[in-house]
Amino acid sequence: MDYLRRMQMERPVLFWVVLLIAFIVGFQLLLYVVGLFLGPLGVPSWVPLVVVIGALVAVARYQQRSR
Repeated sequence: MDYLRRMQMERPVLFWVVLLIAFIVGFQLLLYVVGLFLGPLGVPSWVPLVVVIGALVAVARYQQRSR
């Protein structure tokens, strides 16, 4: 964690690029895993996206209420 804080202060552009890539790759991986679980059910291709976004919204609401 100290490495990331130091990188944020010394090289902010590189830090934000790495963070953006990590979010994109993580989101794609999450979509892939949900698609693997929902694929055999024969649901439309947009359903994994709705499930992932719904789960992220639910987690954000839970974290907001717990503070």
